[in-house]
Amino acid sequence: MIPFRKNLIDGEWVGDAGSRNINPSNLDDVVGEYASGRAEQARQAIAAAKAAFPAWSRSGLLARHAVLRKASDEITARKDEIGRALAREEGKTLVEGIGETVRAAQIFDFFAGETLRLSGELVPSVRPGVGVEITREAVGVVGIITPWNFPIAIPAWKIAPALAYGNTIVFKPAELVPESAWTIVDILHRAGLPKGVLNLVMGKGSVVGQAMLDSPDLNAITFTGSVGTGKRVAAASVEHMRKFQLEMGGKNPLVVLDDADLGVAVDCAINGAYFSTGQRCTASSRLVVTDGIHDRFVDAMKDRLGKLVVGDALDAKTQIGPVVDQSQLKQDEDYIAIGRQEGADLAFGGERLDRDTRGFYLQPALFTQATNAMRISREEIFGPVANVIRVKDYDEALAVANDTPFGLTSGICTASLKHATHFKRNSEAGMVMVNLPTAGVDFHVPFGGRKGSSYGPREQGRYAAEFYTTVKTAYTFAG
Repeated sequence: MIPFRKNLIDGEWVGDAGSRNINPSNLDDVVGEYASGRAEQARQAIAAAKAAFPAWSRSGLLARHAVLRKASDEITARKDEIGRALAREEGKTLVEGIGETVRAAQIFDFFAGETLRLSGELVPSVRPGVGVEITREAVGVVGIITPWNFPIAIPAWKIAPALAYGNTIVFKPAELVPESAWTIVDILHRAGLPKGVLNLVMGKGSVVGQAMLDSPDLNAITFTGSVGTGKRVAAASVEHMRKFQLEMGGKNPLVVLDDADLGVAVDCAINGAYFSTGQRCTASSRLVVTDGIHDRFVDAMKDRLGKLVVGDALDAKTQIGPVVDQSQLKQDEDYIAIGRQEGADLAFGGERLDRDTRGFYLQPALFTQATNAMRISREEIFGPVANVIRVKDYDEALAVANDTPFGLTSGICTASLKHATHFKRNSEAGMVMVNLPTAGVDFHVPFGGRKGSSYGPREQGRYAAEFYTTVKTAYTFAG
C-alpha cells in the first residue's frame, strides 16, 4: 500500500493528494504520495509560526532540549529504516543513506546540548554605576528551503538550531525527496513541539516557495540550492529587510602534487568526485594535477573507475547509485557532450547503463586534456563527472584552483608541509582539505564558502547562532 503524507500546519496534518515520489533506481517503485501545498496554506503556516513564536521563544531551556534529544534518539533507533527510505527516494547508496541519517541524529543531539550552553556577556560600561549585558535572542519566524541531495542532513542542520535558539519554522523541502522531510517533521511533532512551532508545507517552489518569499512575516530565510534561485531569495529578502542565508553552488578543486601518495590522491578523487553520484555541492569536479604525477594519476583513476559498481541504491554491492531524476540525467549528458565539443578527451565513462530495473543509471565520467576556461570547468554539473586539468607546478595549481566564481571547498594531496600550509592559507574557499576528499565535513564545525557559493553566516556548529539569533545589548544603572 502506497502511503499518503500530509502537510503539517498549526499542529494539524492537512492536504489533499498531490504528487508521487518515484524511486530513481526503479521507476516502477512508488515511494509514496505527498500533499502539494497551495500558496494559501503557506500563508497559514507562516501565520501559525508567527502566533507560536512568543511562547516558544520564551520557553524553558529543558523543554527545547527534551524535544531535540527525543528526535535524536528516535532517528538513531530508526537509522536503518530511515536510511533505506532515503536511499530509495534520492538514489544514494544504502550505506550513504544510513550514514546521512546518523549525521542528522548527531546534529539534533549537538543542538540539544546547545540549548543548555546559551551564554552572553556581562561587561562594565565606560560610565560609573552602569552595567552592560549582551545576550542573544531568537530572530523570529524562519523560512527553511532545502535541496534534494541531502534530504535529511540539510533539513536537520537548519531545523535543529532554529528550534534550539527559540525560533519557529515554516519548512519547504525539495519536491523530489518529500519522504525524508516528512519523517523528520513527524518525529519532531511527536517529540512534543507545541502547535505552530514547526510547519511543513510540501509543494512546488513556484507556489509554496514564492509565497514564503512574498511574505512580510518571515523574519529570516535559510536556503540551500541553485545559484539562480539563491539570487531570487536574496532579492526578495532585501525587499522585506529580512535576514537571509544562502548555500549555493561549487566547482571545487582537488590539487594533486608530484609528491602526493598516489593511492591517497586517487581515493580522495574517487570519493570526492563520484560518491553520492557526484550530486554534492562539495564534490571535487576539477582535478588539478601537476606534470610529474599526471599520467600515473589518470591511469590509476581509470582503473578504479572501471571497478566501481553502479547499480540499485538498495543493493549492498552498489558503490554508485543512480542520478536523481530524468532532468538531472539530461543535464549530466548535456555537459558531457559540451566537454567533448570543447575539446576535452572523455577518457572514461559517460554512458547510460542498463540494469535489472529501469532507472537513471550513468557511468561515472572522467575528462582529461581539460582547461580551466572550459564550461565543464566553470559551471556546476552536479553529477558523476570530473575533469583533469594538467598544470606544471604548485604555483600554477593554486592559481587554477582559485580561478573560479565559486569558493565552497578545496583540497590538496601532498607530502609537503610547506605546500599544505601555504594552500590552507591561500586557497579561496570556505573549507580546505589536506589529503582528504573535498566532500565530507563534521557536524559540529562551521560549514560554508566564499564568493558565489555562500552568503551570510556559516551553518552548523556554534556558528549557527550568528544566523538564528539577534544580539541585544541592555544597560542598567544601579543608582
